[in-house]
Amino acid sequence: MITYNAEGVRFPNIKRRETTAWIRRVAATYGKKVGEVGYLFCNDEHILSVNREYLQHDYYTDIITFDYCEGDTLNGDLVISLDTVRSNAELFGKQYDEELHRVIIHGILHLCGINDKGPGEREQMEAAENAALAML
Repeated sequence: MITYNAEGVRFPNIKRRETTAWIRRVAATYGKKVGEVGYLFCNDEHILSVNREYLQHDYYTDIITFDYCEGDTLNGDLVISLDTVRSNAELFGKQYDEELHRVIIHGILHLCGINDKGPGEREQMEAAENAALAML
């Protein structure tokens, strides 16, 4: 089950059923099934407090992924700052909706085992994001 919640922000204009079906299709391409995945849409201040409390990072980010996966079943909590999504869309010259969907699937790709911190990993993540967005 995939749940969507918002705290401190207006709920984004996403189609929950279509988004859920898309997430399941993307996960299936990696041989994964979706278990319990929770999205929390929030503002910059909330994600900063989560980043500080749970990861000891003192900076803003667009998404934090908490991975509770078991075997081939995706389980996790994904915290998304809509403020940062909006500023990144402007920074990269993208439409807000496209950037939001990129971030939504970014967390799922992390749960599928794709990383983006090591050498060459960022390029792999971007390719995976682009392939997933093409499935939307």
